[in-house]
Amino acid sequence: MRLNNPTIFVTGGAGFIGSAVIRHLLRDTQARVVNIDKLTYAANLDSLTPACGHPRYAFVQQCICDGAGLRTLFDKYQPDAVMNLAAESHVDRSIDGPNEFVQTNVVGTFTLLQETLRYWRAIAPRKRENFRFLHISTDEVFGSLGDEGLFTETTAYAPSSPYSATKASSDHLVRAWHETYDLPTVVTNCSNNYGPYHFPEKLIPHIIIKGLAGEPLPIYGDGSNIRDWLYVEDHARALSLVLERGKVGGTYNIGGRNERTNLRVVESICDLLDQLVPKEHPYRRLISFVEDRPGHDHRYAIDASKLELELGWRPQETFESGIEKTVRWYVDEKRWWRAILEKGYEATRVGLSSGLTRPSPVQ
Repeated sequence: MRLNNPTIFVTGGAGFIGSAVIRHLLRDTQARVVNIDKLTYAANLDSLTPACGHPRYAFVQQCICDGAGLRTLFDKYQPDAVMNLAAESHVDRSIDGPNEFVQTNVVGTFTLLQETLRYWRAIAPRKRENFRFLHISTDEVFGSLGDEGLFTETTAYAPSSPYSATKASSDHLVRAWHETYDLPTVVTNCSNNYGPYHFPEKLIPHIIIKGLAGEPLPIYGDGSNIRDWLYVEDHARALSLVLERGKVGGTYNIGGRNERTNLRVVESICDLLDQLVPKEHPYRRLISFVEDRPGHDHRYAIDASKLELELGWRPQETFESGIEKTVRWYVDEKRWWRAILEKGYEATRVGLSSGLTRPSPVQ
């Protein structure tokens, strides 16, 4: 398909990556976007202020587990593509309360696939030929790497957490609906995203906000766990390219080639805060090491060669340029994240329970 006036469903569009995708589509393409989001605790329509009132944008509050509601939306908007970003995504929360992850990531993906298939089978042949279902997933489905090697599109799945297990399940469902029912699907697996509008529970915004408050900066274990970091706007560009030109039934890994230990990431944030908001003592003095989380994968690293060679994608941001933009944004846009804190979000430690009890919901 080509992004020339298509109608695209973006599920989870009020989330971190979803909102970046929508901002990109409205800014850089001619697509009409329907944002389908349940508005859970981590969703934030304030991340979509550029979309408000846009003639090519519509928002619908809708859970992807509700088949009847999805059917109504398919019949009303007649989309040309679905980009499925709706997911529960916080590993620590999945340890405490895996049920929500199974419901959204597995049952929700199944329900969305079923309603997409019903709709796709009924549309005109040309529209059916050009239709795409793009499922956005994570490198965590591959489990943990040793000190060397990279995840490729053929790496065996070996998820370690309830979160990654449910995402692995959803990936398998999407591939099965292509193989069994010919639904034109594509799957992407990305490395750790970061950038503006990231919910405060994730590492980078959590550290920035804690640092600005002069509070201890917690690092799991000894900080040696390694992640490959991808600037969220680079990810959004990659996803639109895969939607437009990706091979049906294919898989594409998306990574920034920016491996960093968690400790090094935190130290980089501290050094930038020293420049932007200097205080009496260096921010590195706030670093503290806390109990590691169960099943904490040692290293993730993506080989994005297939995406680079077949579709010509390259990240525009290095980790150094991206993290500077990110820290500056959180320093300048305190209103955005303070509004989240004022709604009752508490940055308390989760992910150390047995999984047999469910934590109190965030209000």
